[in-house]
Amino acid sequence: MEILRFGSTGNNVKLLQSILNKIGYNVGAIDGIFGSNTQRAVINFQQDNNLNPDGIVGENTWNLLDYFIRGYDTYIIKLGDTLYNIARRYYTNVDEIMVANPGIDPNNLIIGSQITVPYGIDVVLTDVGYTYEIMEKNIDGLKARYPFLEVGDSGRSVLGRNLYYLRLGRGPRKVFYNATHHALEWLNSPLMMKFTENFLKAYVTGGFIRGYNIQEIWESSSIYIVPMVNPDGVDIVINGISPENPFYENIIEWNDTGEPLSQVWNANIRGVDLNRNYPAGWDEAKAQELELGITGPGPTRYGGPAPLSEPETRAMVDFTREHDFSLTLAYHSQGRVIYWQYRDIIPPNARTIGEIFSIASGYSLEDTPEVAAYAGYKDWFIEEYGRPGYTFETGLGQNPLPISQFNRIYDSNEEVLLLAPIV
Repeated sequence: MEILRFGSTGNNVKLLQSILNKIGYNVGAIDGIFGSNTQRAVINFQQDNNLNPDGIVGENTWNLLDYFIRGYDTYIIKLGDTLYNIARRYYTNVDEIMVANPGIDPNNLIIGSQITVPYGIDVVLTDVGYTYEIMEKNIDGLKARYPFLEVGDSGRSVLGRNLYYLRLGRGPRKVFYNATHHALEWLNSPLMMKFTENFLKAYVTGGFIRGYNIQEIWESSSIYIVPMVNPDGVDIVINGISPENPFYENIIEWNDTGEPLSQVWNANIRGVDLNRNYPAGWDEAKAQELELGITGPGPTRYGGPAPLSEPETRAMVDFTREHDFSLTLAYHSQGRVIYWQYRDIIPPNARTIGEIFSIASGYSLEDTPEVAAYAGYKDWFIEEYGRPGYTFETGLGQNPLPISQFNRIYDSNEEVLLLAPIV
C-alpha cells in the first residue's frame, strides 16, 4: 500500500480518512488531502496502538488499519474470557460474534481456539472512490461476519481480477443484479455492496427493510449480484494508470480526447465498451460507431472486434446461462431513468413490473434511446430469454458522479432491489 504523509493526496488518503473517521479519530471532511487534521488523527491512532507516532502511514500502520477496513479481527480464546468481555473489547455485541462463529458455545469457550470478532462498525465504504481492492476487502469482511453468505467468481477480467458474485437467499426464484459495466459508473458498485450488507444484517436479526420481511425473501428467492463487471477500467478511472500496466502505452494512445482518463474512460482495459459487446444488435451498434467515427479501441462506444470478444462479457453471459434468472437489473448512471425494452420484444409483465420499479424509485420508465438501443446486457437478456430485463440509470449529472450522491441513489433504489425477487 502507498506510503502516506503530510501533503499526500488521492484516493488512498480518502480511504485513510474514511477509516479514521469511522473508528473515532476525527479528520473532518474526506477530501483526499493529507493535512494537519489527518496527520493529528494518524498520530493519535498510532499512539493508541503502540506504533511509532510519526504521523506517516507506512506498512505497520496500514497493516493495523486493514483490520478496520475489513471490519473484523481474529482472536485466540484465553483463560477467563467470555463472549461478553470480548465483545466489549471490540465495541461489538455477543450476537454478532455468535453469527460469525456458527456452532460456538458461549458457555464452553475452548482455550486456544480462534474466533472471528466483528468490530462494531459497518463494513462497506460509501464515501471514497470504490476500487476493486476496497470491494475485495469488503467482500472478505462480509463473508467473515456472515459465513453463510455465498461468494464466488463468475469469471475474470482481462487483467485476471475476479468478477465476484454474491448470493443472497436460498429460494427457487432467481434474479440477477450487475453493476459497473462502465468504468466511470463505479458508484453503483458500493450501491450493490451496501444493499448486500443491509440485507444480511436484517436477515440475521429477523428484521424488516422498508416493511419487507427479509427472512421471507431469503427463503423464497435467490438474489445474485455481480457488483463490479469492469474492475480493470474502474482502476484506471480512480487510480490512474502506471507504466507498469501492460496496456499503459495503448491506453495513452487510445485516449485521444485531450481529457484525463478519470473523466472519460468507460471501457475495459482493452478499450472495449463492455455494454456494446453483447450479441444483440451488435451489427447495428457497429454501424452507429462508424457514423460517430469510432473505428477502434478508445474510452467509450467501441463495441470490440466481435460480440463477446471480452472476458468480462463472456463471463456475464456464461453466468446467466448457468442460472435460470426470471429477471435481471443492470445498473448504470446517469439520468434517473429505467429502460425496459429491446426492439419490439415485450416480455410478459415487463411494463407492469417496470412501472412498479418506477414508483418505488422515482425514476421514469422510458423507451431506450437509439444511441443506447443495441448490444447491451439488458438487450441480450431480453432477446435470449424473453424475460424482463431493465437498465437503471442512477443519479444526475456528469459521469463519474460524485460520491456525495451515494445516499440519494441508495435511498432511491433500495426498495427496487427488494422488490425485484418478489414482483
